[in-house]
Amino acid sequence: MEDVFREHRKLLFTLAYDMLGSVADAEDVVQDTWLRWSRVDRAELDNPRAYLVRIAVRRSLDRLRALRTARESYVGPWLPEPLVGAEDPVSRADGISMGLLVVLETLSPLERAAFVLREAFGFEHAEIARILDRTPAAARQLTHRARAHVQARRPRFQADPGQARQAAERFVAAALGGSLADLMDVLAPDVTLWNDGGGQVRAALRPIRGAAKVARLMARLGPRWTALEVRWAGATFLLMYHGEVRAALTVEPDASGMRVQAVYALVNPDKLPEIG
Repeated sequence: MEDVFREHRKLLFTLAYDMLGSVADAEDVVQDTWLRWSRVDRAELDNPRAYLVRIAVRRSLDRLRALRTARESYVGPWLPEPLVGAEDPVSRADGISMGLLVVLETLSPLERAAFVLREAFGFEHAEIARILDRTPAAARQLTHRARAHVQARRPRFQADPGQARQAAERFVAAALGGSLADLMDVLAPDVTLWNDGGGQVRAALRPIRGAAKVARLMARLGPRWTALEVRWAGATFLLMYHGEVRAALTVEPDASGMRVQAVYALVNPDKLPEIG
């Protein structure tokens, strides 16, 4: 029982994380799934993987519905937690980026589940129907609506990890120097900065859009980072002070890979310990 669960644990964690955008909540879902799995009669199961996925997705749906009310009253933008220091996720057919996670927050729970299962992990509509307890036609419709919603709000291109890291490094260098000219050079004209302070620290309550506005803000804030340690994890960089994470910023490039299209700044102290 333990060996079978361990074999699929990363899959369950990654599914739950893509559904919830939270490392702690994803771990709770995995734990709930284990408790259910540990009590099941294996003799009655013909497909352990399908059973485990169904339980994890349904637990994620229950938790997502409960969280949506809290997130609706959240102060300022709510951002997912970047996967820094957590277990490595399993590979997806279509990688779930920070920007895509933000868009998925606007879907209904069932649409999000259908999208993640189909677009990220390649489940067939018949499998999705069994997991969600819907007809295949209903599962197909959920996937279609979710895909149309996402495509309308997010360009469909996969950023090269190397280019994303280079764009992030140029952004950090320009911000540390406090140079408006350097920041304008690295920012895409329609760049957006999301700032999640959760009402705990001073942060913008709405996304900041446009290169000029983002550059002016970063020219003021960036030089203050020189007193902090910058630690990298892919295109996410952590601002550390005496071993504590003070901020986690994820940078995404535009389609060219040369300029920064989006910056997701997580500064809510209640969420940072999970990253650290």
